[in-house]
Amino acid sequence: MSIILTGSIAYDYLMSFPGYFKDHILPEHLESISLSFLVDDMVRHPGGVAANIAYNLGLLCESPKLVATAGVDFTEYRQMLENAGVDTSGVKIIEDKFTASFFVNTDLSNAQIASFYAGAMADAAQISMADLSLTDEDLVVISPNAPDAMIKYADECQALNVRYVFDPSQQIVRLDEAGLSKGIAGAHALFVNEYEFELLQKHTRMTGEKILSGLAFAVITRAEQGSRVYKGGHFLSDVPAFPPEQILDPTGVGDAFRAGFLKGYVNGFDLVLCAQMGALAATYSLEQEGPQSQCYLLEDFVHRFRTKFDDQGALDIFIQGS
Repeated sequence: MSIILTGSIAYDYLMSFPGYFKDHILPEHLESISLSFLVDDMVRHPGGVAANIAYNLGLLCESPKLVATAGVDFTEYRQMLENAGVDTSGVKIIEDKFTASFFVNTDLSNAQIASFYAGAMADAAQISMADLSLTDEDLVVISPNAPDAMIKYADECQALNVRYVFDPSQQIVRLDEAGLSKGIAGAHALFVNEYEFELLQKHTRMTGEKILSGLAFAVITRAEQGSRVYKGGHFLSDVPAFPPEQILDPTGVGDAFRAGFLKGYVNGFDLVLCAQMGALAATYSLEQEGPQSQCYLLEDFVHRFRTKFDDQGALDIFIQGS
């Protein structure tokens, strides 16, 4: 079973302002606001939902295929992903644009001023699932991307009879009722967090039961409360979060969870074990700054997993011969 990851590739530019934005905003002059903040530092992290999932799957010794659009500044990023074991042959370079970028400035109170540049991501609909030689053994993940591309990929997967995981998350508010409903109706599975699941019900005007009923499985992540797993529309189990040794940055934690879950799923594990693997992968991300800063060996993952969960020996297949 091959994992095909569609969605965003982006750079995250994180800046720190050593003061408070509120001290420099004049309410009586909001109609002519003009501000510039001198920041103390800036770091750039590779990001984007699809790329984050891909990187984490690479850590777990999978070789997912990343299918997305990037800009002329992708060369270094591509090499890093390939070094992690990711197949980037499905990345289309948009020659006249930069890779999508997120710019955020944070002050001492953790207030933020941010901008998102869609860049090459806006051209994601230029890619077609029909060009990938997909089979019914493959699993496509449709994660946040240009809205027209997400709906196009869902339509194409349905026409090709290819299973896909629908992961609309941040783009729920940008997709219309028809697009969301169609994406759910043909999906093999669904990933959302608790708040997004409520939004999904609001924007589709479907009940939670209706959304879940046609899916092979669904996972609703619940931050520090772990995750809730459904199978065939029925509640299966709650899975606790894996306790972190430290908490540095929540960015990309949900993407890491998906990678851990998918690692278990493509190896035929039961859904609860998959969610437990997702929980640990998420914690590795939480313990580092940036969504692709964590680094570990699969053997280390298995040993740490067993300090909290009981896999009944299932994970032995990952460490045999090591």
